[in-house]
Amino acid sequence: MSTTVHYASLDDLETLAPLFAAYRVFYEQSHDVPAARAFLQERLARQESVLLLAEHAGLPAGFIQLYPSFCSIAAARIWILSDLYVTPDARQHGVARQLMDKACEHGRASGAIRLELSTAHSNTRAQALYESLGYELDTVYRYYGLGL
Repeated sequence: MSTTVHYASLDDLETLAPLFAAYRVFYEQSHDVPAARAFLQERLARQESVLLLAEHAGLPAGFIQLYPSFCSIAAARIWILSDLYVTPDARQHGVARQLMDKACEHGRASGAIRLELSTAHSNTRAQALYESLGYELDTVYRYYGLGL
């Protein structure tokens, strides 16, 4: 069965919203398709993120969302790989790997020097994928967050 990955647009919103809602459930958020739709619509309409949509065997199979950023130290563009989700039925078919490959392709084409990502400490399946693709765990910098 073949998998295709393409850049998503507002035309893909009704396909993306349920996928994004399911993704948020993994991070202990409610399954809220209207909130997912509104969030993605705003990102796409404002061109604030890049969404890659995968289809496997003709069905929606997953997505990646990238946010543009910059590295001041390197004085260069980077992309934050914020979200990766593959439907349970499409797992173990290489969909995540194809999405990750397309994200790298996009980063290179835009002149970025790297992709950065983070995942839950408990998400060992994702960690194994990232490490198999050459991503390295940061041991130099400690990341912090502040709720506002």
